[in-house]
Amino acid sequence: MNATNMPQPKVVVIGAGSLFFGRQSIWQMVHSPYLNQGTLALVDTDEERLAKMVKLAKMVARENHVSLKIEGSTDRRQVLPGADFVVLSFAEQSVKYRGVDCEVSLKYGIRMCSGDTIGPGGIFRAMRELPVIMECAKDIEELCPDAWVINYINPSTVHGIALHRYAPKLKSFALCDSHHMPHKKAYYAVRAGIIDDRNEFTDELDRKFDFRIAGVNHFTWLLKAEFEGKDVMPMIAEAMRKSAGEENNGGDQGAKALHNDAITYELYDIFGYIPTCTAHTKEYVRYWQGHGKSPDRIPPLSIWETEDRYQRHDEMWNQVDGFLRGDIPIADYMSTFGPDHATDIIENMVGNLGKRFFVNTLNNGAVTNMNDDSFLELLCDVSMEGAKPVHVGEMPRGIRGMQELVLDTHELTAEAVVEQSFEKLRRAMLTDPLVSSIGDADQIIKDLLELEREMIPGAWYSDGLIKI
Repeated sequence: MNATNMPQPKVVVIGAGSLFFGRQSIWQMVHSPYLNQGTLALVDTDEERLAKMVKLAKMVARENHVSLKIEGSTDRRQVLPGADFVVLSFAEQSVKYRGVDCEVSLKYGIRMCSGDTIGPGGIFRAMRELPVIMECAKDIEELCPDAWVINYINPSTVHGIALHRYAPKLKSFALCDSHHMPHKKAYYAVRAGIIDDRNEFTDELDRKFDFRIAGVNHFTWLLKAEFEGKDVMPMIAEAMRKSAGEENNGGDQGAKALHNDAITYELYDIFGYIPTCTAHTKEYVRYWQGHGKSPDRIPPLSIWETEDRYQRHDEMWNQVDGFLRGDIPIADYMSTFGPDHATDIIENMVGNLGKRFFVNTLNNGAVTNMNDDSFLELLCDVSMEGAKPVHVGEMPRGIRGMQELVLDTHELTAEAVVEQSFEKLRRAMLTDPLVSSIGDADQIIKDLLELEREMIPGAWYSDGLIKI
């Protein structure tokens, strides 16, 4: 399928009230000439939030004089027929339950600054979200089986593996916005001293900059950085080292933001390669869990802040309300927001634009010393035929071993949730790189199953599944 026979693409966003993606999807669908003659269908179980997002989308489309059709429903089955793309972007009560995950884990000595992809937080977020994802997959198979399914929900790897393995008839891949192109490459071009500002990045510079990133989502590494044949990895690392002392002076003080440049340089110093998603990667390694007996230059991880997150979400909804009331001119919408990773990829696929993007998908030989079925975040040629990973080379020893452990944890988590296997749930928890005690693992499972009963399918609480 190409752009010529999809002049009016239909994009369904399940979880439109998720402010992480909903507002940006409106921007892109209105902005893109490849998309703005089609349909944007918004789905959310919260009627009030859905109504706001539908009204906002209609206002933005009308203000920009495009014929984009806006649909909305609390029932995804009503809008799925005819869909060309279905973006999964929901997270019911995510702030509350990530807080629960982090608090319980801390009680057993596990520090999580994000708590949504690795550690007990990653496992239990999958326990909450993946059953709903698989229900969506069944509806998509029935109502729009040719649609591309794009998972945008953490833990991205767990959910991507599950869709590939348990809904194999569907065309799917998974995304994370941390490697949005070409912005990510421009960021490292600045750090390498190639340019002074990201806005100076050009297609010509892009061609001259051999830049290779690979790894499990949120545990990705810059494995090669050469500009005009010269290795610029040391320059990037040195820029990180120099900025480490100033990075938290007046900036974002959230747990995910603290000490990231310092940690990046420390990991480079150990392994010789640069982590590219340090806000999460620092949670995947054990060095900042606070269990050492000797002093470290970098303090243990701060804990994900629930109340601050509620405040951020309130501010986002206040902004939406401001547009709807007219306190903020709707004409300002298109200059307030910008392109998003998922809708950029959809535009590229529909328009057959030939751009490359980072996608979570099967390795298929891109990383030569990892299995073809390893589910990795890789630069891909993306078209209506799918995502085809670009050659990377070998994953370095040391990093590769940690990659495999994380992959095993994610694969066991996917199997545990879909198969509702307590044995695999326990095995996933005890494989996870942050868990160091059998007794603690058992107690964490017991505590979280009890505290999150309203969000986890009832079958886990019957038929003898819970054995602790």
